Amino acid sequence: DGEPELSKGYLTLSSPKQELCLQSWHEARAYHNVGWTSPGLRLVPCVGDLVCEHGDFYPFDGPDGTLAHAFAPSSGIGGDAHFDEDETFTFRYVLFLVAAHEFGHSLGLSHSNDPGALMAPVYSYKNPDTFVLPQDDVRGIQSLYGKNEDPIPPGPTAPPTPDACDSSLVLDAVATLRGEMLFFKNGFFWRIHPQSNTPEQTLIANFWPDAPDSVDAAYESEQSDRVFLFKGRQVWAFSGYDLVRDYPKSISSFGLPKDIKKVDAALNDPETGKTLFFVDSNYYSYDETTKAMDSGFPKRVDKTFSGMTRKVTAALQNRGELLPKAHD
Repeated sequence: DGEPELSKGYLTLSSPKQELCLQSWHEARAYHNVGWTSPGLRLVPCVGDLVCEHGDFYPFDGPDGTLAHAFAPSSGIGGDAHFDEDETFTFRYVLFLVAAHEFGHSLGLSHSNDPGALMAPVYSYKNPDTFVLPQDDVRGIQSLYGKNEDPIPPGPTAPPTPDACDSSLVLDAVATLRGEMLFFKNGFFWRIHPQSNTPEQTLIANFWPDAPDSVDAAYESEQSDRVFLFKGRQVWAFSGYDLVRDYPKSISSFGLPKDIKKVDAALNDPETGKTLFFVDSNYYSYDETTKAMDSGFPKRVDKTFSGMTRKVTAALQNRGELLPKAHD
């Protein structure tokens, strides 16, 4: 029926760990009717040698570098997955995610161009306890084996990777970062460099591992050289890639009323040193120099920004003009 031919392999890790990595693929209709039960999984140690030959002409390179590799379905070592035992699998390199990715190759999948996919060529952190197979991976595995006809208990599904060309797309936030423009949606953001008009899409977690999984608002303070990300009642501050000490903090640390549940949008004006926080139909003005809210606020958005009668979802400054973006 055109399905990849898979041969039985061998294991050196316990079956529960292996099955946990395979479960996501199985639920998406991976291998339940294929004449194959498990990929060969092998830990390859490097003892006093940074070139780790292990019989497949693809030696490992010791700590960091190549974490693992796998072989597409075929005879011999086809379907096997090899892991570099010299790697330290911690928060940065989670064995569950590395193994699940490699088992995708064992099942016949190649790398995906979708940055949110498990099969994306660049490794990204996701919480194994809440991991759901991204939709691009589901489509990929079903293209090889068809849909899973077995009854699957209802559960969460991963959101699709946002498409910049989607005319109905509503951005979560817009910010700048040292000359770049950042456009946030769900767990992703697009980066536009000053020298290029082609947006580069990446996961928030890949860029800022300590950031929330999505954001309500964001802005860059040139005065402090920090980027602030807002989610619910909390705010995260980053200097470059690094989370600033003592963050996240409550959004009330800016002087916002404690009963405010979230900031809808934020906008910094480098010329005045003011940052505007949009909350429902009002906005507040924060002084980046004095670190205090300006008096006389909040004010109604539509009184300052003519015609802005809907809720502001994102805001940016273009050639000196403040541009709140609204959506129903």
